[in-house]
Amino acid sequence: MFGFFNEKPKIKAVEITAENFREIVLQNDKPVLLDFWAAWCGPCKIISPIVDELAEDYADRAVIGKVNTEMQQQLSAAFKIKSIPTLIFFKNGEPYARYSGLVPKPNLEEILEEMM
Repeated sequence: MFGFFNEKPKIKAVEITAENFREIVLQNDKPVLLDFWAAWCGPCKIISPIVDELAEDYADRAVIGKVNTEMQQQLSAAFKIKSIPTLIFFKNGEPYARYSGLVPKPNLEEILEEMM
């Protein structure tokens, strides 16, 4: 009767913190995409649903995470985040590519596929 009860929950990007960064990003054998963002950032609000879509699309093949720059200032400083959104891709625990600003979903998919 109510179809929405049968829908599976949406997969969202993982919240990355200083506490879980090593385990989720550095020690992961899957490609990782991190979105550095803040609640007050207009472009961050535009790219956020795209990042969540990627988390769903690549659930079994990559790790898609978000780093709140206001709450995780240590991580933001470690990666010299000067503007947001900043997207950093990691492969085998090492930074692979870095982009600032809005990046179209097909471009992000292309980079993830290249890293597989």
